[in-house]
Amino acid sequence: MIEVVAGVIYKNNKFLIAQRNLKKLQGGLWEFPGGKVEKNESYEQALIREIKEEFNADIEVDKYIGENLYHYPEKDIKLFFYKARLVSSKIELLEHENYEWISKNEKDKYKFAGADEKVFDLI
Repeated sequence: MIEVVAGVIYKNNKFLIAQRNLKKLQGGLWEFPGGKVEKNESYEQALIREIKEEFNADIEVDKYIGENLYHYPEKDIKLFFYKARLVSSKIELLEHENYEWISKNEKDKYKFAGADEKVFDLI
């Protein structure tokens, strides 16, 4: 099982979602940004690192929200969600196709990766 961390990153009562790279697995789907937790790394450290790598942005991790075990045909993941806030003033798309700041009631406008859908029950 692969451990993955994702950030529910808030700004002005909206949160950040990112569209997966079209060339990668589940390309074009939307997700809460994050990535795999490396050996000897806390979930919070992994989230801070992943946001820096994917968006060249800095965040402060606030609190643990919940988790989701999800079975994809190619792998099983355990996804840990953390609330965070953006510290940087800008976001660069280094790995994703696009990003949006949305409110919870706008979620149905976007097609999310399966593992990320559960977070809406937690926020």
